[in-house]
Amino acid sequence: MKRRFNLVALVLITLLTSIFMASCQSPIPRQDVVGRMMPDVVGESLDGQVVSLPQRDRGRPAVVLVGYKQRAQFDADRWLFGLLQAETPVELWELPTIPGIFGGLASSWIDNGMRGGIPKEDWGVVVTLYGDDADRMKDFTGTEDGHNIRVMLIDSRGQVQWSHDRGYSAGKMLELDRLVRSMVENR
Repeated sequence: MKRRFNLVALVLITLLTSIFMASCQSPIPRQDVVGRMMPDVVGESLDGQVVSLPQRDRGRPAVVLVGYKQRAQFDADRWLFGLLQAETPVELWELPTIPGIFGGLASSWIDNGMRGGIPKEDWGVVVTLYGDDADRMKDFTGTEDGHNIRVMLIDSRGQVQWSHDRGYSAGKMLELDRLVRSMVENR
């Protein structure tokens, strides 16, 4: 019994330490990503498919929404609604990004929680990044003001052509829509 208690205590201390360490990380300043190649990342969609980005969309543009905090979902939903309502002809990817050791340890719990709040028909475009993939993305975009989603338009080669990370803006959404349509027409 004492051995079991010690094991449970050790696990709890490790988890609490991981949470504390993750919360103590300083935010990384916003990065200007336009003109840079999106890093190669691999994650699992909520419907269980392994997805490699930006390789998956080579040959066509894609809009990638990267979020670092649960509260960024409100911002993501506005972007998604705007793009879908405008019928923007582009692949859409939502990348919840959870850097640090805690995310990897709790990945099943986190993904199951997201499945509970996202309609099943949308699970295929929600690809959670953990571990090294999450770290590559956070270093690429920065995590400052993590309540705002990072919106990136990736071209057919994987290069970022447009980016916005300061909250939803109807004007910026229309600008993004026009740029996507121009890219599609010029293919």
